Amino acid sequence: MSKKLKHSKIKNTGVLFEVLTRQITSDILSNKESKSVNLVKKYFNKNTSLGKELELYEILTKERYNSEERANRLVDAVLKERAQITNASLRREKYNLIKEIKEDYDVKKLFTSKIPNFKQLASIWKLFSIETSMESYSPKEEVDSRYTIVENLISSNPNKKVSKSPVTSEEKDVRLLAYELMVEKFNKKYSKLSTEQKEVLRKYINNVSNATSLKEFVQVEVGKIKSYLKKLVPAIDDDITKIKLTEAISFADTINENKTQIENIQRDITSLTEKTNLIAGKLERAEGTWEMAENLYEVLANKVNEMQWDIKDLNREINY
Repeated sequence: MSKKLKHSKIKNTGVLFEVLTRQITSDILSNKESKSVNLVKKYFNKNTSLGKELELYEILTKERYNSEERANRLVDAVLKERAQITNASLRREKYNLIKEIKEDYDVKKLFTSKIPNFKQLASIWKLFSIETSMESYSPKEEVDSRYTIVENLISSNPNKKVSKSPVTSEEKDVRLLAYELMVEKFNKKYSKLSTEQKEVLRKYINNVSNATSLKEFVQVEVGKIKSYLKKLVPAIDDDITKIKLTEAISFADTINENKTQIENIQRDITSLTEKTNLIAGKLERAEGTWEMAENLYEVLANKVNEMQWDIKDLNREINY
């Protein structure tokens, strides 16, 4: 009997690489030496099984085709390449990688970051797992995973240049070098960012999937900005600048007012939903009671009719 395959973030090569690169960005913004850089270099280079599988992930997420037929051919070709990578070597490298990650990071927190193309990465992992496993999985799992991948391959992406050739190992090394250069340029270009500004970026990167935490942080920051702007207004002589500052303060107030209105509306909706459910429950019980009453009335009516016939019969017998 075929079984359902449950996706695992910690086993997904594409997800592992994505969370590590995000952690590198977060560490840089926090002015910390990122240990994730060494992990990426060690486990995702051209000589590792993880590095080779990552190239296949990137092909299936970044390539674009005009027809479904060509997209399916690419998927078949990638699966053929994936079959050359042994699951044993992948499991060993992933085990060692996770072990090192746990030494420096909170794994649970690390994997809470939202990944934009998570659906595609999960589908690739499932298809790879099904195609290389000796176990029998649900055909629907395989079809759904392949469909998601193909759908992404034939989707248009005007902001990304379509690559017509597979990613080579040399290109992978070039990407890692380019990433280091990018980090260096980022630090140089944004060296004038204040500590508060860097903190905003860091919070956004780390909590992009945690809407509540990010919202609370933004609300606090809006309050700080509002207080700062209010202190500036009395010291400004230029009328136009003062008007703009006043408008900015009003805008900050609007943010909080809108938040309050939304919360009130949500509370009202919740209250109305509860009342509606309560009324529905009462109506349901009332309908049940009414139905019982109707049934009882029907029974009583039948009994009365029977009694009437019995009385008539009795009268006939007496008269007779």
